[in-house]
Amino acid sequence: MKRAWFYLLLGVVSTIALSCRTEYEAPVPYDFSDKPGSGRFTPAIRNTVNGVYAVSEGADRFGDQVALRWTYTHDGADTVHSLSIFSGVGAGFFSLEINQQADSLAVSGFWRKLVNEDTGLARFTLKAKRNGQLQPYTGQSLEGDTLVLDGYYDTGTGSPQQKMTLTYVRPLNPEPFEVIAHRGGGRTSDLLSASENSLRIIRLASRLGAHGVELDVQYTRDSVPVLYHDNKLNLRLVQKNGLSGTINQYTYQQLKTFVRLINGEEIPTLEQALQTIVENTALDFVWLDSKFDGPMARVQALQQRYNERARQAGRNVRIVIGLPSTEAIAAYQGLANKANTPILCELDTATTRGLGANIWAPRWTLGPQTEEVNAMKAEGRSVFVWTLDETQFIERFIGEGKFNGILSNYSPVVAYYHYTAQ
Repeated sequence: MKRAWFYLLLGVVSTIALSCRTEYEAPVPYDFSDKPGSGRFTPAIRNTVNGVYAVSEGADRFGDQVALRWTYTHDGADTVHSLSIFSGVGAGFFSLEINQQADSLAVSGFWRKLVNEDTGLARFTLKAKRNGQLQPYTGQSLEGDTLVLDGYYDTGTGSPQQKMTLTYVRPLNPEPFEVIAHRGGGRTSDLLSASENSLRIIRLASRLGAHGVELDVQYTRDSVPVLYHDNKLNLRLVQKNGLSGTINQYTYQQLKTFVRLINGEEIPTLEQALQTIVENTALDFVWLDSKFDGPMARVQALQQRYNERARQAGRNVRIVIGLPSTEAIAAYQGLANKANTPILCELDTATTRGLGANIWAPRWTLGPQTEEVNAMKAEGRSVFVWTLDETQFIERFIGEGKFNGILSNYSPVVAYYHYTAQ
């Protein structure tokens, strides 16, 4: 019990500290072309590049090791490939695209630390170290070769000048684990290039290390499920527009006409969000956080429709309805037909068992709860902890290997500790 109070107190202190954080600015210093195609980076080369790398130059800013992982977005038949680097220092990450104009295997983009305004440009060329010498990598390796990303980074928008060298060490940790991004991919307050719970942030979520996303679902006055986190319209999440009050005071058309999120996006419908996830992203898990009052049937219908669309597309995407309260549980129990309705329960283990939920999702401030987690996993359930942003506890929870996934506003940090775990 004392341990639970410790974690609860720590969570409260962390919330207060974050709410008092100094305001800063960190605009993205790079314009992505988002050009489809993989250029010289064939599927085999991209698979080879995935891994944990030692940092021999640049370690003072990014730490002594990083994790590299390719991801993609789809637009019809076009696929845009992106390379992410997760540093684990200051919630740092690189987002890089293929330089298809280069005559070598090259990537360029930007780096960022989510905990402050640190950001800048970066560019790398893939090389092979052979007999101690670096040479262009062509996709063919000899015994004893080691992959190296040789490049530069810097702050600001000027041409990168500071040397950075990444040397392949080992594959990424292959253990199954869900890195789940809060609010569709990340918080607006962390100054990402897209607003939380927008279609744009959903498309960026994989670049930030996420395998899945949590979406906050509310109803408009005319019962359209839309994405919005807070209880009321406010200037933290939307541009000044003259409207105030709750989402369910307005029709969807009114919100579409008069309200824009901080970075200019419309508040999306749940259907738009699920369509984007299934058709345009590599995401494989969707947690629908039930923040609405009223019947659950419309959300259930969309969940089932897009679970089926994903199945027909040959994608293994799980869309589950999260039940965070007794009100949400009552709405779930009021469904006429609960068959084929995957759910996630955020309340206690007894309630989770009583509902027959396949996923239990306790709050991280309750602590590791090792005994309870082991019992739920022994019964065939998955356990995802939320919303964990504290680096030391992300590292600890992953190191202890009990949870099946972590929901976080800092998915680059969770990705780093997951992929580098041994």
